[in-house]
Amino acid sequence: MTAIEAAGEALSLAELSRKTGFYKSTLLRLIVSLERFALVVLRADGKYALGPLAFRLGRSFEATYHLRAQVLPALERLVAQGAESPSFHVRHDRRHRLCLFRVDSRHSTLDSVHAGDLLPIDRGAAGTVIRAFEKRDAEDSWQDAGIVSASFGERDLACAAVAAPVFGPENEFYGAISLSGPKERFTAANIRQLSLLLINACRSVTVSLGGRWPWPSKSTRRGS
Repeated sequence: MTAIEAAGEALSLAELSRKTGFYKSTLLRLIVSLERFALVVLRADGKYALGPLAFRLGRSFEATYHLRAQVLPALERLVAQGAESPSFHVRHDRRHRLCLFRVDSRHSTLDSVHAGDLLPIDRGAAGTVIRAFEKRDAEDSWQDAGIVSASFGERDLACAAVAAPVFGPENEFYGAISLSGPKERFTAANIRQLSLLLINACRSVTVSLGGRWPWPSKSTRRGS
């Protein structure tokens, strides 16, 4: 399912085998179960696509967390304020984070990140934030962590990013908003300005989602 989703199109059995590393016989056994629950369907052209239940699960996820209605406007405001390209990331699995939303900045040169991309959880500012905050279930423990994480060339040698956390009801960690772009634009002065914009955006989204921002107005920056 992840291979089909990442491809953005239907895949043949041979293509699925190449992308997943599974033998065709193994894939066919797995697909039988996925087809039974309408997670994957076999099209008339012999290729496999995501099924209707996958779409319903996505809609249910969105309805549960109301992320699009609260996060996307915040990302668009960041772009209007002249920030680097904002994205919203959540953990996908043990090794990856998922970019749920992305809005390109107004700068002429951009980094290459798109909504739906799977990125390494152990590299990049957003990955650092996710790993730092997803298991923090007590407000006291948050006070010991800096709000903003910065990365320089960790995932892409030419790019840099800053990221900060977003919380929901009961101060559950929901994900990370990042601002990313070419590394040469991330000067010390620009990072300070971007961090302020980022903190304000994350605070606003947290409140709109029913959470409570756990830091006072004065904030610190965390490097990575």
